[in-house]
Amino acid sequence: MTQTITRRARVGAIGAGTLAVLLGALDTYVVIALFRQIIDELQIPINELQRLTPIVTGYLLGYIAAMPLLGQASDRFGRKPLLQLCLGGFAAGSMITALSDDVTMLVVGRVVQGIASGALLPVTMALAADLWASRRRATVLGAVGAAQELGSVLGPLFGLALAALAGWRGVFWVNVPLALLAMAAVHFALPSREPVAGLERRKIDVVGGVLLAVVLGLLVVGLYNSDPGKQVLPENGGLLLGGAAVAALAFVGWELRARTKIIDTTGVRLGPFLATLGASAMAGAALMVTLVDVDLFAQSLLGKDDAGAILLLLRFLIALPIGAVLGGWLAARFTERWVAVAGMVIAAAGFWLLSNWPKDPLAARHDLGVIDLPVLDTDLAVVGLGLGLVIAPLSSAVLRVVPAAQHGIASAGVVVARMVGMLVGVAALTAWGLHRFWTDYNKVIAEVGLPIGVSPEEAERMEQRLVEGRNDALLAQYTDIFWVTVFICLAGAVLAAFLASHRRTDAEHEQAE
Repeated sequence: MTQTITRRARVGAIGAGTLAVLLGALDTYVVIALFRQIIDELQIPINELQRLTPIVTGYLLGYIAAMPLLGQASDRFGRKPLLQLCLGGFAAGSMITALSDDVTMLVVGRVVQGIASGALLPVTMALAADLWASRRRATVLGAVGAAQELGSVLGPLFGLALAALAGWRGVFWVNVPLALLAMAAVHFALPSREPVAGLERRKIDVVGGVLLAVVLGLLVVGLYNSDPGKQVLPENGGLLLGGAAVAALAFVGWELRARTKIIDTTGVRLGPFLATLGASAMAGAALMVTLVDVDLFAQSLLGKDDAGAILLLLRFLIALPIGAVLGGWLAARFTERWVAVAGMVIAAAGFWLLSNWPKDPLAARHDLGVIDLPVLDTDLAVVGLGLGLVIAPLSSAVLRVVPAAQHGIASAGVVVARMVGMLVGVAALTAWGLHRFWTDYNKVIAEVGLPIGVSPEEAERMEQRLVEGRNDALLAQYTDIFWVTVFICLAGAVLAAFLASHRRTDAEHEQAE
């Protein structure tokens, strides 16, 4: 059926799908640039930053939970109607978010956005598999994956630029016409008849998808604590996490015996495949820690606004794509395995540098003897370079261990694993970090007391001491989070050592060049 569709039509179809992927990827990260405006407008105190967590995790949860079911639904009902439906849902979620007047409605809008975005990547990758022969498919899949990766770089900058012109709500209102344009592109570019025969006979693993959504939902809710001063987890956190473990076992059991699976492991080299997904999850956790916690560090400790925080983060955002390009070049000439290992080790070194940041790293410098370098310019660049290096090797290594017919879903699986790492990592580390903050800050409050019923001079002195204590507690929180992320990256390096990889022959080098 592929032969009946012209090359121009195929390029137009995959271009429309890639536009949809980019739109969804941008909104994964765009909220990072809006924290200060949201905090100010919704009047969120600086010592209640835990209320921001669901704004990030809600989108990720919807995205990941919906992806398997919607991806399989496109096999049954067709790529074109699923893309149209999800783009319409994305526009609706954007409207809910833009109209929100409290955190709860904002989170609801983000979840709807995430659910609608969940199909965009796997459906577009499946479309590439439908329209291109296996020998040319890798390049097309790489272009689609690049659009997804581009979102992590452009998302915060896109949000910053739009928010400066139209406020944080305007960022989400702009999604509505963009989604409609993408829907029009999909309508005119995708063929009216599906290029894969037998779509209507394919089934959907509803039970597996629901169980996976339950696992992720229980994990996120079990890690979210509205009162982190008392303990790391909420009162029912242990019960919820236990429920997540039970649901995870049920999911594995179901997938082992189900006829229709979310990911068919037939012909898959399971060890290297799982190692690739695990390394991707570790990289995702580290990526989200950088985007969220460096931004909050800048705003809470350095007094930066959204623009100032993103400009500080720009060192990381520039280094990330440089590392991605370099990682692809090195992996093509050496081995995916050791390039990925090196990237995770470099990222670990970068987070170790971040864990040593003083309260004001703006003036701090690394004295290297011959030359001294600004801490901000080097540390964030090291993290970005390291995490960038692993992107291409992981995407390439996974294709070695799955049959050609599953390249699309396997490529999407690497992205999903990274987003699972982002989701669980930011939830878990935020829970721990906020508990550490409140433990230290409550000690300061108990020692200093509250400035009530004292002279104005004494009240001013006490308030100054409370501010200093709060900043010390914030620094300890970020230090702990960065230090834990060092070990997350090292765990990713260990997993990356088990990637399927081989050294290229001279003939392959010549062909690549």
